[in-house]
Amino acid sequence: MGRWEPNARGRLEQAALDLYSEHGFEQTTAAQIAERAGLTERTFFRHYADKREVLFGGAHALEQAFVETLADTPAAAAPIDAMASTLETVAAFFLERHEFAQQRQAVIMANAELRERELIKLASLSTALADTLRRRGVKDPAASLTAEAGIAVFKVGFERWVADSGQRTLADHLRESLDELKAVTSGG
Repeated sequence: MGRWEPNARGRLEQAALDLYSEHGFEQTTAAQIAERAGLTERTFFRHYADKREVLFGGAHALEQAFVETLADTPAAAAPIDAMASTLETVAAFFLERHEFAQQRQAVIMANAELRERELIKLASLSTALADTLRRRGVKDPAASLTAEAGIAVFKVGFERWVADSGQRTLADHLRESLDELKAVTSGG
């Protein structure tokens, strides 16, 4: 086993996605993922609590990026403008990740338990963003509405980005989704 080879986590991630795509999430075991990555099952469990975490292990880092970016936007920015700036900045985390995102999304959409987990992740992110907006002085319901709108824009933009050929960036899709939301809310 090549435990000493670099990037064990990345190798496990790619092996898991490949196996989930080939055989299905339910039919794939942690042992199979480790074997495909050229690692031991013990190494797998040093990196991930279970096979779902391969798909959701980055959720905390994504939430942290959203929260820190939103907290750092200029205090004078309107809540929706602060959210737009945050979406634009966070989209950069997905550069060079289109193929991975497509593969991950296909696995999630094929499994009800994983779709539920994805929705829980987005709800947690919305709560964290609303809390951040409140700390910036935004009152409710504006803080909650802005956070939910930001998550809706992110979700729709992300789904469109994953579904396209990868010629346009996630930021392009997020801007387009936000513009559509603004048009809907303004009656335009």
